[in-house]
Amino acid sequence: MNTTYLGLEIRRIARDPVRLFFTAALPLFFYLVFGAAQDYSSQSAGNGNVAMIIMVSMAAYGAVTASVSIGGMAAVERMQGWGRQLGLTPLPDRGYIAVKVGLALTVTALPLALIYVAGALTGASGTPTAWALSGLALLVGTTLFALYGLVFALAFRTEGAVSAATGSVVILGFLGNIFFPLSGTMLTIAKFTPLYGLFSLARYPISGGDLPDGATGELIHEPLWVLVANVAGWLVLLAAIAIFLVRRSRMRQ
Repeated sequence: MNTTYLGLEIRRIARDPVRLFFTAALPLFFYLVFGAAQDYSSQSAGNGNVAMIIMVSMAAYGAVTASVSIGGMAAVERMQGWGRQLGLTPLPDRGYIAVKVGLALTVTALPLALIYVAGALTGASGTPTAWALSGLALLVGTTLFALYGLVFALAFRTEGAVSAATGSVVILGFLGNIFFPLSGTMLTIAKFTPLYGLFSLARYPISGGDLPDGATGELIHEPLWVLVANVAGWLVLLAAIAIFLVRRSRMRQ
């Protein structure tokens, strides 16, 4: 990875504190309202409590939104001719994508840290292993959504690509079983969506793979390999599409 280019990108993002504030503040607000403030938040849930489950859900939403917006910013760069400038440098396509992914990991650490600290101060509890593994899964797993935003940007090449990519996260959140438990056909469809794999993988250290059925309330066990296969499959697919689109855009310039 080109660390010089990555450092420039981080300094550029830091000059826009408003974006960073709302990226972190909105999921924190959701957690405080739907998690910490509710009477059921202290109920036991696997290796933690309900507050921790909701904390992980909102942290996943915040991290994914931040990561997608970073990848989607490539659309604006391309419109401003930055892609043409990079095409004159020895930076390979894989290097460009690696920098974007590294930037996303850096930025998503902010909402994750903020929500996890708030959770620890407002009653979210769990084993040390559950805290560490859930946070690590979210941080590393958001790489997938940096590529997701990048694919949107490279495919549509407009400023609207950023809005489309971040807006679609809300739909994926509902389909991914984040906001409320799904059941039946909807749950079957959810298992093939990218956010379902990331969210369930982050929640696995707490729940042990058990999730409630939205219709009956009974617990359903989801094997770990299903979640890993979901994340890995989407990661490979989106990385391949991103590399193809980067090469195609350079050929047109």
